[in-house]
Amino acid sequence: MEGASFEELVAEIITRLGDDPNREGLIRTPERVKKSLEFLTNGYGIDTANIINGALFEETHKNMVLVKQIEVFSLCEHHLLPFFGKVHIGYVPNGKIVGLSKVARIVEVFARRLQVQERLTEQIAQALWDQIEPSGGGVVIEARHLCMMMRGVQKQNSKTVTSAMRGT
Repeated sequence: MEGASFEELVAEIITRLGDDPNREGLIRTPERVKKSLEFLTNGYGIDTANIINGALFEETHKNMVLVKQIEVFSLCEHHLLPFFGKVHIGYVPNGKIVGLSKVARIVEVFARRLQVQERLTEQIAQALWDQIEPSGGGVVIEARHLCMMMRGVQKQNSKTVTSAMRGT
């Protein structure tokens, strides 16, 4: 299928799964899948410095800032199935703080890529470290993986917890 459009490739997958891509419920599925995947992977090529975009503020506050329960979803790069959960981010300011919404936006940039949770955690931590230069901080993600819940071991109540820490 060299040179085939994205939609044609999805229609071929539907056919190979044993269904008819031209039946009523599936006619627009290839187009919908394309739009869904474009949205779910629109984090590539975005520079987190552009997200911060002047939302760094001088501040003498020296105690931890904690942004908890940031909802996250991403696609597992191994099965293209979703994983979803909560991100908790804490940092100790070193003369500057960042607008709180920017923290969540940084999470979105890296989550909107084909991912593994371990790398996602690390990328978020590194971006915050690079952009706000705190004294220390960390990122913890708790997530449920549909690739583990729906297939393979089928452990519906399992959660994976990852962390990345910086500073002293």
